Amino acid sequence: MSQPRAILLLADGTTFHGKAAGKIGTTTGEICFNTGMTGYQEVFTDPSYYGQLLVTTNAHIGNYGTTSVDTESGSIKIAGLICKNFTVPYSRHLAEASIQDYLEGEGLVGISDVDTRAIVRHIRTRGAMNGIISSEIFDLAELKRRLDAVPNMDGLELSSFVTTPEAYTLGNPDATYRVAVLDLGTKQNILRNFLKRDCYVKVFPAKSSVEDIMAFLPDGLFISNGPGDPGAMDYAVTTAQGMLDQEKPLFGICLGHQILARAVGIPTYKMHHGHRGINHPVKNLITGKSEITSQNHGFGVSPEAIAQNLDRVEITHRNLNDDTIEGIRVVGKPAFSVQYHPEASPGPHDAAYLFDQFIDLIKEHQAVRA
Repeated sequence: MSQPRAILLLADGTTFHGKAAGKIGTTTGEICFNTGMTGYQEVFTDPSYYGQLLVTTNAHIGNYGTTSVDTESGSIKIAGLICKNFTVPYSRHLAEASIQDYLEGEGLVGISDVDTRAIVRHIRTRGAMNGIISSEIFDLAELKRRLDAVPNMDGLELSSFVTTPEAYTLGNPDATYRVAVLDLGTKQNILRNFLKRDCYVKVFPAKSSVEDIMAFLPDGLFISNGPGDPGAMDYAVTTAQGMLDQEKPLFGICLGHQILARAVGIPTYKMHHGHRGINHPVKNLITGKSEITSQNHGFGVSPEAIAQNLDRVEITHRNLNDDTIEGIRVVGKPAFSVQYHPEASPGPHDAAYLFDQFIDLIKEHQAVRA
C-alpha cells in the first residue's frame, strides 16, 4: 500500500520526514515515548495519554491487528502516533480490523517510516516538548505557527476531558465490598480488578464532591490514573483531602498517587521525559522485593519534600532506575498509592498484590468498626 508523505516538527525545530499513518490530517501534542513491545492498542486508549504524541519504540506497530477487547476506554486517547514500521497486514485470528482501518475509524493522525531511535534519543537528551504531525501541510513556517499556539503540558488540566460525564455503577449490588472511584481518566482493567475481587463499584466524575461520593456508602475509596498536570488540579486535591477525612481505606494509582501526595502537602514536579513502558523495575521497601512494572507518567512526587515531612508520608516504593518515588503511605491514615500501573499485568503479576492489599485494608477497617 502506497502511503502519502508526512512530517513531524518538534518545538525546538527538529524535523523528521516519513509516511502518513491513519487519517490524513494534522495533529499536535506533547511528544513522549513508550518502550513496550506489545499492547499498542491498550496504550492508544489509555486516558493518561490524552493530548500526547506517542512514539512507539517497538519496530512493528499493527502486526497483530486490533480488537475491541484490547481497549482501556471507549476511544483512542493519544493525540498522534509516531512509529517505525506501520504494519497494515496482520496475523491474529482474534483481530477485527487492521491498524490502518482502526486509526482511520478513530480519526487519528500518525507518521511512520521515521527513525524512532533518533527521536527517542532526542527526547531523552532535550526533554519532552510539543510537536506537530501533518500529512497535509508541509510548509514549515505554517507548521511552526500552529505549533507555537499549543499549550505546554506543564500547568495543563486534562482530566475533565476524559472523565465520565455521569456517575455509573458496575458489578453486583450485593457484592461483599463497595468501592467508590474518582475517575480522573481511569482504565477499564482497574475496574475489572475491583470486580474480580467481589466489589460493587461506582465511578464518579472527576469534579464530584465528597458528599456525593460518600452517599454511595463505600467501604473503600479509589483515585484513578489520568492525564495532565496534578499541580493544575486543586479541585481533585480538595476532594482527596475530604476523602482522607473519612478515615476509610484509600488507594491511588498514577495521577491518583500524585493527587494523594498533594493532598497531604507534598508537591509534584514535571519530569524531564517521564516514565512510559512495561519494564520499569521498582523496589518495595516494605518487603524488600522488586517488581517489574508498567508506567505512564510525566510528573513525579517530590522526594525532597517527603524527606522533610516523614511525619506525614512514608515512602513504600522506589524506582530502581532513577530512585524516583513510586509509592507512599499516609502516616496515621488507611491510605496508600503507587505511581505505576498494577492492573497492566507487568511481570506479569508482580504488582497485582496491591489490589489485594486494598481489599485487606477494607476488611481490617470493617473488623475494627464491627
